[in-house]
Amino acid sequence: MTVLRPIVVVFGLLLLWQSIVWLTGAPPYILPAPERVVAAWWRVSSSLLSNAGTTLLEIVLGIAIGALLGIASALTLSSFRRLRLWLLPVLVASQAVPVFALAPLLVLWLGYGLASKVAMATLIIYFPVTVSFFDGLRRTDPAWIDLARSMDASPWAILRHIRIPAALPALASGLRVAVAVAPIGAVVGEWVGASAGLGYMMLHANGRMQTDVMFAALLTLAVLSVALYFATDIVLKRLLTWQPDR
Repeated sequence: MTVLRPIVVVFGLLLLWQSIVWLTGAPPYILPAPERVVAAWWRVSSSLLSNAGTTLLEIVLGIAIGALLGIASALTLSSFRRLRLWLLPVLVASQAVPVFALAPLLVLWLGYGLASKVAMATLIIYFPVTVSFFDGLRRTDPAWIDLARSMDASPWAILRHIRIPAALPALASGLRVAVAVAPIGAVVGEWVGASAGLGYMMLHANGRMQTDVMFAALLTLAVLSVALYFATDIVLKRLLTWQPDR
């Protein structure tokens, strides 16, 4: 049943897509039928896979860097109260600036290569990881901390053995959100300026009115994103065996 469910969902979405094409009579350059997109995917499959590899590398590097920075920031905010009073308002205020608006600046500063796309993905990932992990560290059961202090545990021991393990489920939730939104940062960076990637391929296909190639690239990105999300979810579930899966 677990394997059958995604197959039924995919088949249902394809049937809905084809039904919309039939009912609206939309021309192929507006909404191509699924078979046209499949034919286009097969025709440009080598280019799609090559560009998908570039986008995947940007996403994975962005996730790794953003997660590390987010974890470090959450630990800093949790451990140093005086520093938290200064940094937390800055962190919240930074979200008032749309991350997408920074994409042209990142391309200007870091160039059209890999760095600007990784930086864009990192910026999108950083906030949910920081906020979720910091919230988990703050919500550690006070009774556990009091018990550890009564046994003369040092602040470092309390952080390492109590607060961090208790906050890991919250961090896992933040990582799941981060993985889901990471492709947005990479693709937006590619739209602004790039020489490779699925976003770059979609932009060029749009300029040439190759709507079927655009859809093929979009579907490839969707499959890539879903696979990355479920792979992350499986890893997190195996690492957090004590967290109930309801």
